[in-house]
Amino acid sequence: LEKMTDLVAVWEVALSDGVHKIEFEHGTTSGKRVVYVDGKEEIRREWMFKLVGKETFTVGATKTKAAINIDAVSGFAYEYTLEINGKSLKQYIENRLKTTNTWILNLGGTDYRIVLEKDTMDVWCNGQKMETAGEFVEDGTETHFTVADHSCCIKAVSSGKRKEGIIHTLIVDDREIPEAVE
Repeated sequence: LEKMTDLVAVWEVALSDGVHKIEFEHGTTSGKRVVYVDGKEEIRREWMFKLVGKETFTVGATKTKAAINIDAVSGFAYEYTLEINGKSLKQYIENRLKTTNTWILNLGGTDYRIVLEKDTMDVWCNGQKMETAGEFVEDGTETHFTVADHSCCIKAVSSGKRKEGIIHTLIVDDREIPEAVE
């Protein structure tokens, strides 16, 4: 395995199907550009005469659009920025905090990462979209699913405050799981 000598940037991106590692090699003498997603080579370009530009690719099971922008800062210094779905990584993360809830829990010695996409009510567990059953209850809705023979339920209840909106709570085996901050 060739050693990554021209590695210039590494990002960790949390998507619904998991946390993905993006690595970028940029050979400023050879013009080489290589993009790795989760250790797998996605793009390789040799002998690029133009040292600035953009490389686009997809990440994860949902084929989320990503791009690395290469900009000259001064002389032979370069700046590398990652975009996810057309937004800077910072904007993407801020938006994701509003549109998803994430919980991390351990059941029977196995770690699980559960993600709720609030706009679609899709539930993901360790990279797999889950089969769910939704029902209306007196104070809101409940979305039921099973993880490793454990009954799980995401309760959606109005906070009663317009700014806060709906509060989503994960309950596994009648136990409330605190939300994770990624």
